[in-house]
Amino acid sequence: MTPDSILRFENVNLHFGDVPALVDVSFELKQGETRVVLGAAGSGKTTLLKCAIGLTRPDSGRILLFDREVTALKESQLFELRARVGVLFQEGGLFDSMTVAENVEYPLVNQAVHHAAIAHNGDLAERVREALRFVELEQTLDRFPSQLSGGMRRRVGIARAVVTEPALVLYDSPTAGLDPITANTIINLIIKERDLRNTAAIIVTYRYQDGHLVANFRYNPNSGHIEPAARIDDIPGGTPGGVEDPLKTEFLVMNEGRLVFEGSQEQLRASSDPYVRKFVK
Repeated sequence: MTPDSILRFENVNLHFGDVPALVDVSFELKQGETRVVLGAAGSGKTTLLKCAIGLTRPDSGRILLFDREVTALKESQLFELRARVGVLFQEGGLFDSMTVAENVEYPLVNQAVHHAAIAHNGDLAERVREALRFVELEQTLDRFPSQLSGGMRRRVGIARAVVTEPALVLYDSPTAGLDPITANTIINLIIKERDLRNTAAIIVTYRYQDGHLVANFRYNPNSGHIEPAARIDDIPGGTPGGVEDPLKTEFLVMNEGRLVFEGSQEQLRASSDPYVRKFVK
């Protein structure tokens, strides 16, 4: 692994019975990089995320997370690694019986390494408020998920995923079921998180538009808005948030557990593979 490597899959294979879920999958994700994972339903996209943090064990191959071999660790040894990863579950994955504040607070009070740091360095409630301020939902602290719209629940999910300031965030279908305007709002927040903290990310999505925005737009800290990357490059003093030019975004396409494409947006658009072309719009 390279010094700035965050996640690495090496010839990973997984079967559920006779059905292949992952077939000889290999790729690497470094600090500040983004992988946009496209594929049909059942192609292995969500399984990829579960394997990355040890929720599902592969049959063979190696998975290294923060230079630790996930596939060789016991469940109890995975807690510290998972504490360094934020996860946005499908449809937000919020606890209905908890308030918004309690949902966002959950990773902090249940991950000992972060809880200890917060107890020493600052106020827990302020960390929660800061995360909700990041997604522009500070006013929802005392509400329950059932009182929020689908897009707002997804934004609370992002706040919960980033409240621990993780080095890696996994987004499982962050825009599924949302209208185009709300979906773009969610992707804008993902871009903002990436550029402010140089976070590595894997985004599982069926929307090519999601990947296009991530690959071509940046968060401008001067204006507080998402803008085309070419315009951000004109900011005096270099690019914001430590994100180098060109943007470190690549596309992965999964088909029946196999990684059938890995490359830039330009290479994706130029592909002649009929299956790959289904995801280019």
